[in-house]
Amino acid sequence: MKRSQVIDRLKRQARAAGLPFERTELTRHTAIKIGTSAHTISRHHEVDETTAHKFWDQFCDVFEKGWWR
Repeated sequence: MKRSQVIDRLKRQARAAGLPFERTELTRHTAIKIGTSAHTISRHHEVDETTAHKFWDQFCDVFEKGWWR
């Protein structure tokens, strides 16, 4: 899965939930902040499917559990 697809899916979910979405480019990672929850994803072009699911799971405190399924 492409990294941009992972980020776009988070952006769409944040918009649907009415939460602010903030993306900040760091040195080797991209920080994603949704509401009060912030996490980073590395800057690889391709992201493994398992890695994408685990990254989305980190935002379960903002969205309901398993929102990405």
